[in-house]
Amino acid sequence: MRNPEDTDKDIWVSWDQYHRLIENLAIVIDDSDWVFDQIVCVARGGLRVGDVLSRLYRVPLAVLSASSYRDNSGREQGQLDIAPEISMASGQPCGRVLLVDDMVDTGLTFAQVHAHLLAKFPAIKEIRSAVIWWKAHSVVRPDYHAQFLEGSPWIHQPFEFYDSLSLKALKASR
Repeated sequence: MRNPEDTDKDIWVSWDQYHRLIENLAIVIDDSDWVFDQIVCVARGGLRVGDVLSRLYRVPLAVLSASSYRDNSGREQGQLDIAPEISMASGQPCGRVLLVDDMVDTGLTFAQVHAHLLAKFPAIKEIRSAVIWWKAHSVVRPDYHAQFLEGSPWIHQPFEFYDSLSLKALKASR
């Protein structure tokens, strides 16, 4: 299936493009020569990005759930909810942490998650941020990004197909 053509308002990303962008992000981070101890990804958007980077860098991955895009089929930002706990195999975030998400849109979520981590985990000595997409109107600037976007297009990521797929429809397609 072919994606529609990109416009100023919409960017359509295939799985191949998505993986290539994550790999490009990994190279950008590596070229900085910054060494980090672990990755904290913001779920849901940062899960796949964090997973790939964790595997490439061979560092532990922690998951922090945060959500603000729930209204209007996930297209409108509402109140930010940050999970009270973080999920990781052992210990707590400490040392140098790479905070990962899929994008920095307004930057409000990223700024609040950054502050939350520093307040809740005093053993964190430094946080740097990495995203696939950085939108120009963001109030924060990520330390690392794969693609800078001058405008504010809606990014249609390949996994969003599942947002509108029901289990009934999935079973019927088999």
